Amino acid sequence: MESIEIKVDRLQDSQPVKFTLGSEDVCVARIGDEVFAVADICSHAEASLSEGEISDYKIGCWLHGAEFDLRSGEVLAPPALDAIETFAVVRDGDTVTISKKR
Repeated sequence: MESIEIKVDRLQDSQPVKFTLGSEDVCVARIGDEVFAVADICSHAEASLSEGEISDYKIGCWLHGAEFDLRSGEVLAPPALDAIETFAVVRDGDTVTISKKR
């Protein structure tokens, strides 16, 4: 199974970063000691979520303001109607491994 390993110190608190897993772009975000990974593409207008802003556990799309829960991928604010994919994140010390959920 494909995965990517990222050093936690590459992730600034509440600053999303885009990484590539296979052929998919993944938006990775650290909130305190927790790390989350979701599809980088907004389900509404296909804008890059890694260019958006994080508040609490939600990420906002910079283009039209849709918001998604980083923990579940669920839509929190329109105009998006469809949830986004979430990825498995396993932290081992100062490294996180991100992979597709089974």
